[in-house]
Amino acid sequence: MNILEFTLLIFAVSGLAGFLGALTGLGGGVIITPVLTLLFGVDIRYAIGASLVSVIATSSGAAAAFVREGFSNIRVGMFLEIATTLGAILGAILASKTPTSALAVIFGVVLLYSAYLSSRPAMEQRGATRADPLALRLRMDASYPTPQGLEAYHVSRVKTGLGLMFGAGTLSGLLGIGSGALKVIAMDHAMRLPFKVSTTTSNFMIGVTAAASAGVYLNRGYIDPALAMPVMLGVLLGSVLGARQLFGAHPRFLRIVFGLVVALMAIEMIYGGLSGRI
Repeated sequence: MNILEFTLLIFAVSGLAGFLGALTGLGGGVIITPVLTLLFGVDIRYAIGASLVSVIATSSGAAAAFVREGFSNIRVGMFLEIATTLGAILGAILASKTPTSALAVIFGVVLLYSAYLSSRPAMEQRGATRADPLALRLRMDASYPTPQGLEAYHVSRVKTGLGLMFGAGTLSGLLGIGSGALKVIAMDHAMRLPFKVSTTTSNFMIGVTAAASAGVYLNRGYIDPALAMPVMLGVLLGSVLGARQLFGAHPRFLRIVFGLVVALMAIEMIYGGLSGRI
């Protein structure tokens, strides 16, 4: 395989990752890292660097469309980003002191549980019926478009969501991912946001979280432009296509896709950690 074929193949795989990342709110980076490492033999540090760049591209490509259509909750995203950014900085500092193989196994177990939660039929429940007092003061309650028109929703348990976001940001810094899976789980389960609002707000947030970590990896020389460029372009194209598909997608279908992608990602992470590849 020559350089051109390798680049085109990376671009194609990245496009698929970006599509799934935008559709589920995960961000394409969580798929890119195990693919580059296990299938293409790329060094894990450079795979993480390219992954972080792709996460920023996913957020940039999908977030604009989601905000324009009225899905993303900007107030929720900006408030929670305080915790995720601080967590990402902490995670990047701890990354050099903690074995990544152990972190990969722990993260994989957490994601398997997340996949289980997202696949349960009981998750098709309505959002919170009463708003959190803090959410009322910050004016987080909003509405989002549905085939029947705008549907209002309340935001609950803001403090719980803030704590979970700090953990998600820490994992982002440690493992070089956007941690969109935990963001979606936190907003969907703890804060009781509608699933489409959770995924779109996650896409809005993951770019900032990844940027906080990417600076550390760039400083260490782990971002290779020759690898990061096709990954970024592929993910950007895929994320735009995924954003368009989300508008007409059914929430139950999104949950199934979300669960499958998270489960596959978890298996890859656990395998990589146990085999010593991560």
